[in-house]
Amino acid sequence: MVTAIDLNSDLGESFGAWTMGDDAAILKLVSSANVACGFHAGSPAVLLSTLRSAAQQGVTIGAHVSYPDLVGFGRRNMDVGRDELIADVIYQIGALQGLAKAAGTEVRYVKPHGALYNTIAQDERQALAVIDAILAIDHRLPLVGLAGSRGLDLAQQKGLRTIAEAFADRAYHANGSLVSRREAGSVLHDAQHIAQRMLQLIIEGGVTSSEGEFTPIKADSICVHGDSPGAIEMARQIRNLLEEKGIAVRAFAAS
Repeated sequence: MVTAIDLNSDLGESFGAWTMGDDAAILKLVSSANVACGFHAGSPAVLLSTLRSAAQQGVTIGAHVSYPDLVGFGRRNMDVGRDELIADVIYQIGALQGLAKAAGTEVRYVKPHGALYNTIAQDERQALAVIDAILAIDHRLPLVGLAGSRGLDLAQQKGLRTIAEAFADRAYHANGSLVSRREAGSVLHDAQHIAQRMLQLIIEGGVTSSEGEFTPIKADSICVHGDSPGAIEMARQIRNLLEEKGIAVRAFAAS
């Protein structure tokens, strides 16, 4: 019987005067914050402010590394060379580590963002580049990735701790893959339905796919996208329902 699970969200994605999401509100509901590192979103001042707020709330910090794609918000596939990708990931983790230290906290894990996240779920070359980058900078940092993915298998083989993740607000295919954002119904919006779906995930070990079949998903963490409409209400409903059922919301890594 699962008694606790992590609830995470992507934060620090505002840029200068341009705002995305309500980081202050969602930090009161989640246990882990995937903080942007400046490659897909997040200016230095925004990141420092987000890290300080997370530290005040006792929320665990992860580096949300990405392809260098500010214009596309990191959601465009890139054929990046191995050495370049390793350097990019090391650079982003290092930058966030410096800001986190100044904010009185530290980076406890790594979670790729957007297209990079989806690519390393099945592309061995890029997955190994991300894994080797983490090993080069701090082998103690767990890698968060899509539950059941090839990328997590490779990370485990290389000695990295892995955290399998499920998405509260995304639809799944019967094979366990995410429905593409380009397809209708890929993003879910009904907060009550989403909360019940996450309870099903924890108690039954899976969710109902877009094809109508039960899909097994073993997850250590649940993500609510901070930029989704209604993200705050989703996170609130999930947390309230889980706690009502005796399931604590707790970070997988100590803050």
